[in-house]
Amino acid sequence: MTKTKKLINAPEDIIPQLIRGMVAAHPDMLCVEGGTGRAIVAVDGPRDGKVGVVVGGGSGHEPAFAGYVGRGLADAAAVGNIFASPSPEQILDAARASDGGAGVLFLYGNYTGDVMNFTMAAEELEAEGTRVRQVQVADDIASAPKDRRSERRGIAGDFFVFKIAGAAADLGEPLSRVEALARKANDATLSMGVALGACSLPQTGKPNFEIGDDEMEIGMGLHGEPGIRREKLATADQVTDELLGAILSEMQPDSGARVAVLVNGLGSTSLVELYIIFDRLKQVLDEKDIEIHYSWVGEYATSLEMAGASITLMKLDDELTRLLDHPCRTPALTVGAIEGATAGSARSMRKAAASSDATKTTQSPRKLQQGGVITPQIFRHMMGRAGDEIIAHRDWLSELDGVIGDGDHGVTMEIGWKAVQAALDNAPEDETIEGSCKRMAKAFLDAVGASSGPLYATAFLRAGAAVGDRLNLDAAALAAWLAAALQGVRDRGRAEPGDKTMIDAWVPAVQAAQKAAANGTEHDVINAARNGAETGMKATADLESRRGRSAKLGARSVGHIDPGAASTWVTLRAMASALEETLAET
Repeated sequence: MTKTKKLINAPEDIIPQLIRGMVAAHPDMLCVEGGTGRAIVAVDGPRDGKVGVVVGGGSGHEPAFAGYVGRGLADAAAVGNIFASPSPEQILDAARASDGGAGVLFLYGNYTGDVMNFTMAAEELEAEGTRVRQVQVADDIASAPKDRRSERRGIAGDFFVFKIAGAAADLGEPLSRVEALARKANDATLSMGVALGACSLPQTGKPNFEIGDDEMEIGMGLHGEPGIRREKLATADQVTDELLGAILSEMQPDSGARVAVLVNGLGSTSLVELYIIFDRLKQVLDEKDIEIHYSWVGEYATSLEMAGASITLMKLDDELTRLLDHPCRTPALTVGAIEGATAGSARSMRKAAASSDATKTTQSPRKLQQGGVITPQIFRHMMGRAGDEIIAHRDWLSELDGVIGDGDHGVTMEIGWKAVQAALDNAPEDETIEGSCKRMAKAFLDAVGASSGPLYATAFLRAGAAVGDRLNLDAAALAAWLAAALQGVRDRGRAEPGDKTMIDAWVPAVQAAQKAAANGTEHDVINAARNGAETGMKATADLESRRGRSAKLGARSVGHIDPGAASTWVTLRAMASALEETLAET
């Protein structure tokens, strides 16, 4: 496969350099706040008595999301890794910087990782006494039918929902009203896209998916998720008619209706092509006597260098029109003129960001059970080996994900496990297994975000708590550790066996481990878990996905191994190998 070319330095430095460059280019509009370095904040946006509007998501969609931070629009954006949700800590930095005492509204695309991470951040803010509301943008009509609209993913419709909510907050509306208007905009906004060519992750340098020179993917997702069907490349007018026709069929605007229009490029589509699309779109709307109140043509929600475009319509009434026309000033969008604001003048008394050190694992003195061959040192060695194997299999895991997802699973897992390894390297020699699990949970969650962050963090925390009364792990305790990790993943992700997720590897792994624990050794338990995970992983190829981004594929997901199940098997296999080697040396 041909390697792609990008003007970057080191892949691991992309996000910090992106943020530094963006803030340096717009110092009159943007700054960075918070310890994570991932919260881009409007210089003259947050202020006392105003609802804070926080947007966010994975990088690679620029100018979304940070490009919409500024006066009259979003107060802050939490910046995730490429195609990966920001972590709860990154979201908290953005929320605390935006909090003027009137509450905070979270706006983000309807993706599993974003929902998990923003919800975890909201739970922590609410525990601190801050009111939080959330709206998931779900405008992509290709990703689910109308009667399951809540399952739809967010694509370029973010543009309109963010604009409406930002205007409402800027006008001083209370939190409940800002939320209601954001939901109204979400309900009025529909999108559909087409992809002509793949993008590539900076870490892999390989196209996320393959598409023929004479093919196009109708309904492609913003992360490269396959659409509803692949067909031969058509003319611009034919593509426009198909995308717009699907939108109008659901929207059902009356003659004389008003709409706002966005023709959006996905990263490498020329303005020539986008204006040709708009030309046809205008012809169709004129024929139907539908008025375009305002239109935008250009790149507003991209997918790295993907070739393709999307069309978004928002059906307007007087209220939405007034909010759409309300002035804003951001790097990516300026409407009207902002009056009476100077940089930094609005931020005099906002709350200082709270700080915490979640890496502390101090425990009250207690008597711990010492039976079992897996000491805390051996446990940390097993976890380190798991990280080594995940890193070694990064490209394979990403390739699996590229077929049915967005192609970043291996990259995401590598980032998370490298963070775990670094955290364990700093663990005190006498730290308990529970303490190391807490350390691993924070490291993974802070480094990754995405859906993997909350899932693995919850798994590590639950697993550690399950063996909190032990110094060493025996066979039964190891099985209990595995079972608690599984339960954590199930509780956080709400997936069940048969959904084609990591659960399909975890469940047979834990069942086999518990059976082996009855009469076997620690080595028997982890070997049984490894074998069970392998069986479960292979069985996912026969399943139709029902959870996550690949659920939009339906029958097209059959025949492909789930990448989450694959990484589960790699992890358990590595743990088994490390334990076997350690026992052989003693």
